[in-house]
Amino acid sequence: MHLGDIEVFFLDGGTFGLDGGSMFGVVPKVLWEKKSPPDANNRIRMRANSLLVRAHRKNILVETGNGTKMDAKLRSIYNVQDGDPLLDSLAHAGVKPEQIDLVINTHLHFDHSGGNTRMVKTRILPTFRRARYVVQRGELEHAMNPSERDRASYLPENFAPISKEGMWDLVDGETEILPGISVVPIPGHNANMQAITITGGGKTLAFVADLLPTRHHIPLPWIMAYDLYPLQSLETKRQWIPRILAGQWIVVFGHDPDFAAATLHDRGDKVDVETVDLNR
Repeated sequence: MHLGDIEVFFLDGGTFGLDGGSMFGVVPKVLWEKKSPPDANNRIRMRANSLLVRAHRKNILVETGNGTKMDAKLRSIYNVQDGDPLLDSLAHAGVKPEQIDLVINTHLHFDHSGGNTRMVKTRILPTFRRARYVVQRGELEHAMNPSERDRASYLPENFAPISKEGMWDLVDGETEILPGISVVPIPGHNANMQAITITGGGKTLAFVADLLPTRHHIPLPWIMAYDLYPLQSLETKRQWIPRILAGQWIVVFGHDPDFAAATLHDRGDKVDVETVDLNR
């Protein structure tokens, strides 16, 4: 899809599964299972959604999914798709890892940054060796010193090698990364998660990561139990959803397995979702 001179493509980072109760928080199972049927282990199907953005003669990757470094036990727990679907998707788009100029992580949980690095023989190295990596400064600081509550979500092998190689470009708050491409804090899931907004040709696209992990999380109270600050998530959703509606923005969900990108339409008593194919 073109937004003016900016090209945006959807990249399939592969499927995985997370506990349905955790994904829908206080929403009763009798309600959420109608929308996201769980498997025998109560996991719902998820997808690691990523974007390839071509702008200003640069190849920009938004999110890197689960990567390939998980051991067999973790891959089984999270039902992670075999292979390396993100790099396969990049290859299908005609882009090699060494051609990526910029990687933007919304935050550093393993399902958003796992592909930042890869195992090369016995060493873990940056996957995109020519790239600069962008994240909020506060997010990296917290990832290096997480609490007991969220330690399992931060795997040092996904971000420490980037620090070792001096490849981070850390930002503080809302920042224009390149003309038409900005990062904007969307706190709630954690303190320093960021959205990516892309504007051009009179259109705006917003990658909102775990603020709206799926289309089923659009109703205000449908908030994940994974969120560290659920009331802040509520207020962030209360601000962002009207903006998306009013601006007729395209929204990209962090993990929806069927509707990666969509437009939202206010029908009075509910918000309808119309899928958008970014690769047409």
